[in-house]
Amino acid sequence: MAILVQKFGGTSVADAARIRRAAERSINAVKAGYQVVVVASARGQQTDELVRDAMELNPNPPKREMDQLLSTGEQQTVSLFAMALEAMGYKAISFTGFQVGMLTDSVHTKARIKSIDAHRIHKQLKEGKIVIVAGFQGIDENENITTLGRGGSDTTAVAIAAVLKAEVCDIYTDVDGIYTTDPRIYKNAVKMKEVSYDEILELASLGAGVMHSRSIEFGKNYNVKIHVRSSMNDVEGTIITKEVEQMEGIAVSGATIQKDMAKISLVGVENKPGNAAKIFHQLAEAKVIINDIMQTEGSADKANLAFTIEASDLRAAREAVESIKNEVPYDSLFIREDIAEVSAVGVGMRSHYGIAEKMFSALAKEKVNIDSITTSEIRISCIIDKTQAEKALTAVCDAFELDKPEKKRGKK
Repeated sequence: MAILVQKFGGTSVADAARIRRAAERSINAVKAGYQVVVVASARGQQTDELVRDAMELNPNPPKREMDQLLSTGEQQTVSLFAMALEAMGYKAISFTGFQVGMLTDSVHTKARIKSIDAHRIHKQLKEGKIVIVAGFQGIDENENITTLGRGGSDTTAVAIAAVLKAEVCDIYTDVDGIYTTDPRIYKNAVKMKEVSYDEILELASLGAGVMHSRSIEFGKNYNVKIHVRSSMNDVEGTIITKEVEQMEGIAVSGATIQKDMAKISLVGVENKPGNAAKIFHQLAEAKVIINDIMQTEGSADKANLAFTIEASDLRAAREAVESIKNEVPYDSLFIREDIAEVSAVGVGMRSHYGIAEKMFSALAKEKVNIDSITTSEIRISCIIDKTQAEKALTAVCDAFELDKPEKKRGKK
């Protein structure tokens, strides 16, 4: 029998009625002939409430204890989910991350999955049970509970789908798919029928909030078909899959704006081999995630090195670069906290020309000044003033007709 993995986010299991509704989806999948594995998040705002409780007692709680605490939210959900299924006449069993052998590294609050022992899940599926697994959590080699950080339940679900070779991984959310951009900002955004792993990886890393990039990486590496859909209705959502030929016909598939960012510029770094490596080694040691890097030559002897990060990492990043100044001297340190990043993404950029010109012209028309530009094979990003973020996103969306279905773009 084919295996189906279903992941339900916090809003989808927020109360008893929603848990029953989610359980009905699992039952319908069983009736359709699937073996079903459910991955569930903590209910509603429970994780936020646990964080507030912790901070009230200790403003700087040990990360190990935070993992111990936060993992309890998902454990409650999976037990309640199993109880609901049993009451509805279906055999079910719930497991924690530890119980399914979700082995991670030891980086508390940001752990990465190393392996999963699927034996126990397969055994219960063969016995005809619906298996419910706690998302977001694992265990390290020393049997300490770990959590996977932002988007952890999505990552759990796709990783389990990969190891089980599931036919599809359904990600149930409070939206009905992935849109060309944030519909809360750009009201005419259109839902995408399909999007490639590479495109959604770029969009996720640039702030698109539907799924976290780590879960997409698993999907791409193990070719897991992911279906992002609403838990409130039965409408088809968005399929995340490997790149298909027709995707190249659309130059830009989506656009994003990322507001909670900061930029650190090191001015006058001695321009010699190894200095950049030392700086970014120090940042890695501080567990700072780098978004974009820009380097320019200030003179024959010195260079200017800048990078963008999430605003939440600013303190750690600043301390890291300041701590290495004696080893890697620089003239001055410049920090901007008033920035945003607007980006256009599409695998069609590989085969279309004029994309950069169209994007820059759209921003210029709206008098949006560009601080710096970074690109990849399928992305163009511009750092701009945060106060112009929404205006910039609207300009980019209009320029690339992201208010139209793919088939109608470029046609009058």
